[in-house]
Amino acid sequence: MPNAKVLSEKKAVVAALEEKLKSAASGVLVDYKGITVAEDTELREELRKNGVDYGVVKNTLVRFALDDAGLNELDEVLHGTTALAVSADDPIAPMRVINKYSKKFNGEKFIIKAGFMDGKVLPINDIMALADLPSKEVLLAQMMGTMLAPITKLAIVIKAIAENGGASAAAPAAEAVEAAPAAEAPAEAAPAAVEETPAEAPAEEAPAAE
Repeated sequence: MPNAKVLSEKKAVVAALEEKLKSAASGVLVDYKGITVAEDTELREELRKNGVDYGVVKNTLVRFALDDAGLNELDEVLHGTTALAVSADDPIAPMRVINKYSKKFNGEKFIIKAGFMDGKVLPINDIMALADLPSKEVLLAQMMGTMLAPITKLAIVIKAIAENGGASAAAPAAEAVEAAPAAEAPAEAAPAAVEETPAEAPAEEAPAAE
């Protein structure tokens, strides 16, 4: 029979697992049978980069934690080798990264047994569908792109109107400047016509010579 120290240590492990499960946005239970040290190291590094907490768990202890966290439906997959991958921030990350490595080994290693999201157990088909989604950052970028698309188009249209309007206004102004000297020309010629009028006076004085 385990002594008090061992029981205390196990209770601490269960409590830590329960807290981890309750605070997670999502998580998956993984069968890691057959992996090498190098493969495990590579996976852990990738999970760490994506903010996923990953570790090997004992089926008996994680069963207590799952039951206390209200996820007792996952008890049926607790056989063989089991690892737990959870994320508090990105609910897609554990499924996406584990599934990526599972595909890398043709589904023979890093097999997802089951999973949950927002405190609810998910069907395996839903887990695999979510696993194929892009990362949270990519999804946010795509969403922002969709939201900003109409604004961007509007800005382009306004810019085009402004540019076209400026060009249209500049053309009449240039024509007005070019036409201005031509309009002044008749005003300068007018005095010449007035000066020629006295030249007809001698014709009127001719009868006086008779």
